[in-house]
Amino acid sequence: MDSLVVVDAANVVGSVPDGWWRDRRGAAERLRDALPGCAEAGLPGLVEPPLELLLVVEGAARGVASVPGVRVVSADGSGDDAIVRLVAEEGAGRDCLVVTADRGLRTRVQALGARVTGPRAVWGGRGRSGAP
Repeated sequence: MDSLVVVDAANVVGSVPDGWWRDRRGAAERLRDALPGCAEAGLPGLVEPPLELLLVVEGAARGVASVPGVRVVSADGSGDDAIVRLVAEEGAGRDCLVVTADRGLRTRVQALGARVTGPRAVWGGRGRSGAP
């Protein structure tokens, strides 16, 4: 079974102070568009392909469409609650990695058996302009 990678869009987008707050939906779309490379190549040292990649959006970013390699999930309420639900339902019995820097969310998903990593895993530590 493929590994599951769940990306906390709000937290990852917020990790680079590039004016994302002026266009939250556009920022989520830029992140989404950077992720197919991660879905194809994996996240070195963390997850090898094949993998299933979920991007969880909330608030003004709701309604961002999925693209090949990245399934976008719009949270009805809290993005954190949606991520915990996805880990419990879709991550059970498989390798599951959550990408977030949110300490509270990290604790919640680790209690369900998920591993965690920070935003640099998908931004490559290079910010948006150098995203994979």
